[in-house]
Amino acid sequence: MSQSMSLAFRNNFMGQAPAWYKRTIVAFLLLNPLVLWVAGPYVTGWLLVVEFIFTLAMALKCYPLLPGGLLAMEALVIGMTTPEALYAEMQANFPVILLLMFMVAGIYFMKDLLLLVFTRILLGVRSKSSLALVFSLTAAVLSAFLDALTVTAVVISVAVGFYSVYHRVASAPEKARAENLDVQVEDEPLELHRNDLETFRAFLRSLLMHGAIGTALGGVCTLVGEPQNLLIARVAGWDFIEFFVRMAPVSMPVLAAGLLTCLLLEKTSAFGYGAKLPRNVRRVLEEFAASERLKRTSSQKAQLIVQAIAAVLLVVGLAFHLAEVGLIGLMAIILMATFNGVTDEHQIGKAFQEALPFTSLLVVFFAIVAVIHQQHLFSPIIAAVLALPTADQPGMFFLANGLLSMISDNVFVATVYISEIKQALDAGAISRAHFELLAIAINTGTNLPSVATPNGQAAFLFLLTSAIAPLVRLSYGRMVVMALPYTLVLGGVGYFAVVTWL
Repeated sequence: MSQSMSLAFRNNFMGQAPAWYKRTIVAFLLLNPLVLWVAGPYVTGWLLVVEFIFTLAMALKCYPLLPGGLLAMEALVIGMTTPEALYAEMQANFPVILLLMFMVAGIYFMKDLLLLVFTRILLGVRSKSSLALVFSLTAAVLSAFLDALTVTAVVISVAVGFYSVYHRVASAPEKARAENLDVQVEDEPLELHRNDLETFRAFLRSLLMHGAIGTALGGVCTLVGEPQNLLIARVAGWDFIEFFVRMAPVSMPVLAAGLLTCLLLEKTSAFGYGAKLPRNVRRVLEEFAASERLKRTSSQKAQLIVQAIAAVLLVVGLAFHLAEVGLIGLMAIILMATFNGVTDEHQIGKAFQEALPFTSLLVVFFAIVAVIHQQHLFSPIIAAVLALPTADQPGMFFLANGLLSMISDNVFVATVYISEIKQALDAGAISRAHFELLAIAINTGTNLPSVATPNGQAAFLFLLTSAIAPLVRLSYGRMVVMALPYTLVLGGVGYFAVVTWL
């Protein structure tokens, strides 16, 4: 009995994570107290940071909340930080927690409208290069006013919907015809080939990547585009408009360069881009969209109008900073749920499913940040950078944040660096004007080069772990290859703008 229970505990520990990964986490937990006893808190603090970054890098093996949370709990138990310090970090970053809890959930009620927008774009623009450009630009604009993670979720939903429709027709055309999906045009039978499906997969892969990059291009521009933006704006004391204006010297040239890269990739068909929507697939999708349009009821049309009005109020509220971002998201939830007849608690609860895991992970971030602060881990690094000539510091901060964000998570990196330079400001080591330049470099550094890997941005990791990724054969390695040209352009142009204009 005891052996079976022991086996059950071992199997249940972190579920389906690989055995070597489980053993690694256990080794971390056993090693930390020993290192603390032998080498002291400073070395142990750095070991904890490296271990936590490892859990972020291995996010596909196990969601970082679990192993990262164990490390954070151990840090509290062995005295590397205190519950009071963790709570202080949470209080200082409470607007970010509100953003993730309510803004992402608020956009959940707007999905029908966003799905309609992307559907019309996909079928309305026939040129692939123009379609890719519009797709990327639309994702950028939406991410600037909403949230990159939510916009990515909408793009994924569109791709899953279209793939499901075509796959159903391709695998069972007779059944599709019976369901009033007429797959004939001009009385000629539609030939459905395997090659069409493979080309369609490549087409969707390219659009998904363009859309994901678009969320990064737009997400860097405003304080609601990415979670760390609001954190940085909160520390710096910037509102929505001021944040946009301060980032513009870097974000606008990068946006132009990113969109130009999108066009060039489609024109040259390099790095896995350039696949066009097969004619047979377009026929199926257009027929399906027309069928859905005809079936749309008056009630559904009214719901779309309510969502559009809520979207306008959302943008106005954010632009004029009428309230904290999370509270504006809560307003959107109340308005859309009320006027669209969503009265069941469980229906409302679904809106929070996407946001709360990452919100919980953010609290774990704050525990590691509390360790960094209490043990002064980054102080020597910050001091070394601040000892450089003033003109060189923004560029160095951009590079340091960008490289670390590629292998870690940009929210974690931004949290650490903005906190450290705020301490330098409070201590009188730097001026307010210089602090603001470094804050811009940190924000752009964590947002732009981080597109290199799925580890860097939550939206990219969400795409990689979504239902559409295996359907369109979008693997980790393929994402890295397809993101490479964007990484070079966004990182290069961003660095040039930082050293030139800041």
